[in-house]
Amino acid sequence: MSRFLSERRSRAGVRVAGGTIGVAALLLPLLGASPPGASAEAPSGRLQDAFASAAAEYQVPQSVLLGVSYLQSRWDAHDGAPSVTGGYGPMHLTDARTALSKVAAHSHAEGDPRGDDSRAPLRATEAVPKNTQLPARLRTLPRAAQLTGLSAERLREDSAANVRGGAALLAAAQKKLGKPLSDRPADWYGAVAAFSGADDAATAGTYANDVFAVIRDGERRTTDAGQEVTLRARPDAEPQAAQIEKMGLRKADAGGTECPRTVSCEWIPAPYEEFGDGDYGNHDLADRPKDQSIDYIVIHDTEATWEQTLKLVQDKTYLAWHYSLRSTDGHIVQSIKNKDVGWHAGNWYVNAKSIGLEHEGFLAQPDSWYTEEMYRSSSRLVKYLSKKYGIPLDRQHILGHDTVPGTTASTIKSMHTDPGPYWDWSHYFALMGKPFHQTAGPNGGLVTVAPEFDENQPKFTGCEKAGVACAPHGSSAVRLYSEPSEDAPLIKDIGLRPGGEPSTIDVNDMASRVSAGQQYAVAGREGDWTAIWYLGQKAWFKNPSAQPTAVPAKGLVVTPKPGASEVPVYGRAYPEKEAYPSGITPQAISPLPYKLLSGQRYATGGATRGEYFYSPTFDTSSHKVVRGKDVYYEIQFGHRVAYVRAADVQVLPSTVS
Repeated sequence: MSRFLSERRSRAGVRVAGGTIGVAALLLPLLGASPPGASAEAPSGRLQDAFASAAAEYQVPQSVLLGVSYLQSRWDAHDGAPSVTGGYGPMHLTDARTALSKVAAHSHAEGDPRGDDSRAPLRATEAVPKNTQLPARLRTLPRAAQLTGLSAERLREDSAANVRGGAALLAAAQKKLGKPLSDRPADWYGAVAAFSGADDAATAGTYANDVFAVIRDGERRTTDAGQEVTLRARPDAEPQAAQIEKMGLRKADAGGTECPRTVSCEWIPAPYEEFGDGDYGNHDLADRPKDQSIDYIVIHDTEATWEQTLKLVQDKTYLAWHYSLRSTDGHIVQSIKNKDVGWHAGNWYVNAKSIGLEHEGFLAQPDSWYTEEMYRSSSRLVKYLSKKYGIPLDRQHILGHDTVPGTTASTIKSMHTDPGPYWDWSHYFALMGKPFHQTAGPNGGLVTVAPEFDENQPKFTGCEKAGVACAPHGSSAVRLYSEPSEDAPLIKDIGLRPGGEPSTIDVNDMASRVSAGQQYAVAGREGDWTAIWYLGQKAWFKNPSAQPTAVPAKGLVVTPKPGASEVPVYGRAYPEKEAYPSGITPQAISPLPYKLLSGQRYATGGATRGEYFYSPTFDTSSHKVVRGKDVYYEIQFGHRVAYVRAADVQVLPSTVS
């Protein structure tokens, strides 16, 4: 990965766009009868029977087996496709080397911030040399094959066999710990912790606690294969933390990390060091929220393996973000204090006012799924940060990197597209206690995009090769058309294509789609179709009542003040030039190539005063936060957010007659 993809300074000391692991070359993923005490789970399909049979065969409480599987996969099989860390099936049995050998090399196709795309994709055979010893957490499937006598192929492709493999691993872990094959779930706490594959006590304990919480509360779900699986609640399943103390796991350095108690968090610092000719990396020291507010949390995917991610964040010549999250077990590494400013979003205004979270994963691999444990770990962290810094839990403040705006017209094309259409925003917000649901009647004036993730499968191309169809998969994205018809042209984005070229369905083309949780003002309805205001246009999406992709909502909207035919739209909320003190060159207030036209309305995320964080040197003595008098409103303008000056617009309730 090239360090030149980082957000660096030009010779004039002005920030230029750039900013995340995601812009680098795509790296491929690395790396019968129930036993006593477990009869409460009632079989309701073949997979349920498989859990009962495997539990009986290996003398593992069925509730434990079901709880572990739920935290790994939510009982889904993903049609035999591996996760981002090479895990297969309902038990997420990992075989990373095989997963790599089966995945074709392909490029992420995100634009390089320098304006070119000189990255060379790695081939799968190059990503993990044969003599490389993978961590134990990435090779549990071969061990399961040894224990069960089943072939690795069958464990990868047959869900029932996969469940047997998971049961065998749990039983082996229990025996290794010198514990009996008891019918009491509490006796299996240590074995569950070991199943996580974590090498530190905190992560293993957090994982086991989460499994036991699922066992106590119970779960019921219809899987991606259409099978209903039930785990009846077991209130007596209490964690036994003392079991972990005897496992000999390392103690991770928490190092003053800023995390909730319900997650495992480790401190691995990013370097703040000088190098080269007056250059430094890989973030800026600040004093947030004292010197400037933290208004956003930006969700990224890494486009790299876990090991590569940690190497990059510790590279002083690269860039840094605040938190990294591991997919196998939800382990969190913090590398920058939240008071400091990371270089991660490709928009200096957003960087200065945000916290960046990188999730181990790959945008353009729809079947490379994230574990439930990572979703849960991330949602707890975001909820904690939201409360600590007063950040609203909505899609205008919990941003995807793909919703961060370009700063000027010239940077729009290079803005990033992660975590992409396969990140399950609805599930993520539900875990935070903020599910997307109807908040108004049909006259609310707004809609919240809320497709059913598994059922919503828009067509995409470009996952493996330009123009080639991606595998069908559930998605948070909804397609936009210029007329209420799927035969109509897609909505155009003049920022991405100034020449008026048509939009595409490429997985990285953000021009004509919206995403779960985003809110837009209603511009019209016709049969099964709903129109919204989007990038200065009326955009249509299919929204049938039998399977809605959006629900009515209400809130505040902005529209041009009376007498104004149009108002400019900005990618950052910078102060007016009069606000800059002597010695600091005022930043240009450059409008984007879009217009908010008279009669159009856009949902607003609230008001903010113009602000600029001046920090051009390693020596922090010259750093300063410049604040202006101009007020801006953040709006949901297209797929990305944007800003308009308060002096140009009026704020109205969204309700329409």
